[in-house]
Formats: sequence, C-alpha cells, structure tokens
Amino acid sequence: MKIERIETLVCHARMRNWVFVKVITDQPGLFGWGEATLEWHTRGIVGTIEDLSTLLIGEDPRRVEHLWQMMWRQHFWHGSGVTRSTAIAGIDLALWDIVGKIHGVPCHQLWGGPVRDYIRLYCHLGGGNMESFYQTSTDNAAQFGELAQKAVADGFTAFKSMAVPPTMPIEGLKPIQAAEDCVAAMREAVGDDIDIMVDCHARPSPAMGLQFAKALDPYGLYFFEEPCWPESMESLARINAAVTTPIATGERLTHLAAFRDLFALRGCEICQLDLTHCGGFTEARRIAALADAHRISLAPHNPQGPVSTAASLEFGFSQPSYIICESVHEDVPWRQDVVEEGFVIDPKTRTVTPNDKPGLGISINEEEVKKHPFEQETVQRVFYRDGAVGDW
Repeated sequence: MKIERIETLVCHARMRNWVFVKVITDQPGLFGWGEATLEWHTRGIVGTIEDLSTLLIGEDPRRVEHLWQMMWRQHFWHGSGVTRSTAIAGIDLALWDIVGKIHGVPCHQLWGGPVRDYIRLYCHLGGGNMESFYQTSTDNAAQFGELAQKAVADGFTAFKSMAVPPTMPIEGLKPIQAAEDCVAAMREAVGDDIDIMVDCHARPSPAMGLQFAKALDPYGLYFFEEPCWPESMESLARINAAVTTPIATGERLTHLAAFRDLFALRGCEICQLDLTHCGGFTEARRIAALADAHRISLAPHNPQGPVSTAASLEFGFSQPSYIICESVHEDVPWRQDVVEEGFVIDPKTRTVTPNDKPGLGISINEEEVKKHPFEQETVQRVFYRDGAVGDW
C-alpha cells in the first residue's frame, strides 16, 4: 500500500479559508481527510503541503509515526514553525483517517476506545459570527448580556467571549472596569449554572493581563484565556499563581518542547493545543501525555472547519483529561452542505456522542467546496489610540 498523491482543497468560509487535505492511496477508494487551516496564511500552507508531499509519495500510509518523523526532521528545518507544523498536522490527520478506515474503526478506537460517553461543546458569543465575537465593543456591556442569553437559548451550557479590550502596555482603570462590567452583565444574564470563559486573545501585556485576571477572578470564570503573549511563559505562570480562575493557553504553541516549557513553569491549568497546528494527532498525543503528568486539563482550540472539529472530538473521546470542545456553528450557513459527520450533536444540550464510522467519520462534498473558492480573508488590525500597533 502506498501514498499516490496529496491534494489540497481550499474553501472560503468568510472568516477564514478552510484548507482540506486529501491523502490518496493506490488502493481504490481509500483516502483520508485532514485539515490545515491557518488564517491569512492559506497560500503558504498549500505550498508547504506540496513541498512535504515530495517526502511522502510512494510511502506506506500506515507508518504514521515514521512519516511524521520524516515531515518534522528531513527538510533540515524542524517543523516547529506554525506554517510547517500546520501542514504536517493536516497530512497527519488524514493518515490517521486512513488507518481507521483500514481497520474499520473510529480513530478513538485505535487509541484504546472511548473514555467518556459524551463531550460538551462551547460556543463563541455570537455563534461564530465574526462581528459579534470579535467586534462587540466592551463599551456596550448590555449587549454582552444579550448575546450570552442567546447562547443559552441555543442549548449551550458554556460560551466564550472577548470581554477584554485591546490595551496599551500600561493603562489605567477604564479598560479594567469595562471588562468587569461586561462579565458582570453576562453573569447576571445567565446565572451561576452556565460556564463563562473570557478570551484575551493574548492582547494584554503581562502587567495588564494580571490586572484583568484579578478583576475578573470573583466572577467564577470557567477559564481565562491567553492573558498575555504566549512567549511570556514566566508571566503566564505568575498570573496563573495569582488567581483562582484557571488560566488557559497553548493554541499558538506548535510542538512538544514548547508545551514542556509551559507546563514546567505551571503557566496554565488548561492546555489549548490545536490539532491542526501542533502536528496533528501524532504530536498531540505526546502533548496530552505530558499534560496528564502535570494534571493539566485539555480543551483544544478549534475555531476552524469541520475536519478540525471531527479531529478534536475523536481526540477528546480518547483523552481522560479532556474537558470541553470549542465549536463554531453559525460561521457560514452552508457548513453542513460541505461535510457529513459521523458524530451526533444533541441540540438541546450541545453535547456530542461518539462517532461510530471509520477514521474521522466524515466525508467532504468536493462539489460543494468548489462553490466557495479561495478569497482573501478580511484582515483584522488593531492600533492603539496613539497609532502604535496592537495585537488582534
């Protein structure tokens, strides 16, 4: 059995271009699906997958670890850069999809079977609508409460918001108070039984991130995400130690050694590795084992396309420390036209029961994908009030 070719299919989904990866074998009808979506780097991802394919054509797709090592190590530069690691991830997910199909079982069965009966989903405030999630002003606390009620009405028992405004490296009380007002509005709107997460998007400096974390600590957040740059691991550790709210981070880390350093410093309580950025299942399983050794929970980053979601769920059904899955359900109205999924979502509770189809359990409608060809994504930019560049 050999890999015959590797194809990429780009599908413009408004907020980002989904990059689907199709690994095709020389066995009739046997292929696997992966995803390598990386916003604003679509052309680079497609080219990198083409570069990596030169290592893999003619190889046995069942030797997943062997092929992963080739992709990581054999182009001189190791695969730790986000473009390379994302390309590796897309191919790796597709290889595991093939292995599951060969054995006729879902991927989670390949790793020991399901460790739970269902997985809880959480949504973004606004359900995936970019403007609602990213652009609702923290000056409008009441709207945060209204959007929170909508999430609960849609069946979600947990949701994430961006209730922290962009700030200069040091600012006064105003942005802190704005964030607190927004979180207070959401908590009042949905009560104590609903889990609220706040995503800082790594915007704040360590000093501001600590202030935001302390101000929001009394509101019982499920987690507080990326309170400062991921490169500032010591600062993440200081913030994590200073508050009772669990700190979550890891979506921008791309390889095992980076997570080793983060965990050693106790920079978080919740690891948000991204299956499509950290090298796929093969590297993610190593990261998960390391997180387990530190008793750190898993809540993968997953705002991408449908293959990423299927992968995140397969991973979750195999990992004891997995707590919740990020989901997008209203980013484009035709999302379900593109994919047929093996897992089942209960719309009343927004919980998922295991996929029982082989591999990732999904199929992609390639004709539907062709209806949404590549378009340049809307670039998100942030500038401080004095004109200096800020973080999106």
